[in-house]
Amino acid sequence: MTSRPQQFDLIAFDWDGTLFDSTALIARCIQRAAVDIGLPEPGFENCRYVIGLGLRDALEHAVPGLAEERYPELGLRYRHHYLASEHELSLFEGTLEMLEALKARHHWLAVATGKNRAGLDRVLASSELGHLFDGTRTADQTRSKPHPQMLLELMKEFGTEPERTLMIGDTTHDLQLAVNAGVPCVAVSFGAHDHETFAEFKPLFVAHSTRELHDWLIAHA
Repeated sequence: MTSRPQQFDLIAFDWDGTLFDSTALIARCIQRAAVDIGLPEPGFENCRYVIGLGLRDALEHAVPGLAEERYPELGLRYRHHYLASEHELSLFEGTLEMLEALKARHHWLAVATGKNRAGLDRVLASSELGHLFDGTRTADQTRSKPHPQMLLELMKEFGTEPERTLMIGDTTHDLQLAVNAGVPCVAVSFGAHDHETFAEFKPLFVAHSTRELHDWLIAHA
């Protein structure tokens, strides 16, 4: 007998820090980029905090006060460092099995990420996960989190209602995105933000491992 979705037809995942173990590398690359253009190295926690935002928004938060015309230069140095190390990154253990189990239950799966389109397409190809996702949205396609446009477009694409849609992420940016779109959310504590900051967004569950997230989704999604 084929399992069917119980509560959610569409499940949207953040990428970095939720499915992909990349938060430390992203933060280090922002630090290195700032030093490259002659700035003091920003704090690691500040750089972790901006993960999930579109790149320009992230850099403006992590390195505030830079002259407007210098942010593209900072972005180029960030991309240089990130692309040089991207091959070292991997999915969190158990991610593939979790996604395959959800697909077997006929959920629609999506990615809603602060990455740009080229970056997401590249990592989907290298991780061989592209076939598992029915839809994707990136910050350069729509609007940077926490603006709700990513989720609103995905819900329109699949004809799902907010109450039948679930957003999963590791940052307050992801959870605020869900709140702004009127969508329930689940948080994971193993990414960029401290799980103690999640309570105000009323996540249905906070998972402390991919295994916990997998088990919760099978039982409740």
